[in-house]
Amino acid sequence: MDINLRQMSKNQLLLTSLLCAFALSLGRSQEEFSEKDRLFNGRNLKNWTVTPDKENIWWSVKDGILYAKSDAEETGSNLWSQEEYQDFLMRLEFKMGSGTVDSGVFLRGENPESPQIQIGISGSLKVDMTGSPYVPKQGYPAKAEVENLLNVKGWNTMLIKVVKNHYEVWLNGEGVLDYTLDNASLQGPVGLQLHPGRTMDIMFKEIYIKKL
Repeated sequence: MDINLRQMSKNQLLLTSLLCAFALSLGRSQEEFSEKDRLFNGRNLKNWTVTPDKENIWWSVKDGILYAKSDAEETGSNLWSQEEYQDFLMRLEFKMGSGTVDSGVFLRGENPESPQIQIGISGSLKVDMTGSPYVPKQGYPAKAEVENLLNVKGWNTMLIKVVKNHYEVWLNGEGVLDYTLDNASLQGPVGLQLHPGRTMDIMFKEIYIKKL
């Protein structure tokens, strides 16, 4: 009886350790946000600005999902938050659609000091670089490790933490990037990209951002 009890205690400790590790891996993607942190309201493009500044033919909302779809001329478009951010934690879900998906999340604007976190196929490298930072005039200074994590046909959760010039990314609960950029821009809007010169579509939902 005592042996069984000791064995049960060991099993319980092991189970508790596994549950704690699992909770830590998911905690970053599930428990950091509340309704006041919601950036996309699931109904319309309130709090966002579309570029180029003309009639929006790229971005639409239906049933809580934000759709981005290329036009026939492959013009491309960005969707920008109207508010600017310094240090923040951002979470979103994305699902890649048809075509050659080349998208991403802009962090503090679009300039040589502001990296973008790639979603989909890099136009320059011709390979999937999801989770990796793209820096204008530098290319991809680091590569996120997303093998066996990225769901190419379903929804994915991405969490991005930005503190000063330090960037961390989690994909589906697993850390995939830890990167520091010298001379980084420290304030600006966040944005979603529909890359020009592509025929593609992508979906987003559950977009939150929390100032740190």
